[in-house]
Amino acid sequence: MIKILFVCHGNICRSTMAESVMTYLVKQQKLENSFYINSAATSREEIGNPPHYGTVSKLREVSIPLVPHRAVQMTAQDYVQYDYLIGMDTANIRNMTRIAGGDNKGKIYKLLTFAGSGRDVADPWYTGDFDATYTDVTEGCSGLLKHILETDRDKL
Repeated sequence: MIKILFVCHGNICRSTMAESVMTYLVKQQKLENSFYINSAATSREEIGNPPHYGTVSKLREVSIPLVPHRAVQMTAQDYVQYDYLIGMDTANIRNMTRIAGGDNKGKIYKLLTFAGSGRDVADPWYTGDFDATYTDVTEGCSGLLKHILETDRDKL
């Protein structure tokens, strides 16, 4: 089983969108029993809160089911438990590495790396542009799934 944790600052916009999109993509491939997908925050600001209404609305618009979720904070134990810890931007990566106590196993990645880009996924909390975030998240999740199918097929 492949375990993926998507991480952003508050765990109500980008990471919950990525969790839902990746879950949807995996189900389309009929691989849902081979994956465990979750999301978390680097901060404590939104702990316990549901996904942002903009994320909920965008996923509804594109007919992707929202994975039920309440914001939680990433822990050092998550680094041990997950195969892939996927941050949405450079600040997330820095904070994830701090929380994990380093990245000696090379498990921490920026999402858009899997789409061939070093760009950050823009935070719609500030931009208000959930369409652009959805485009980035979809490209990144599609690339991540392709990467896993190519490199970790033996774990599925």
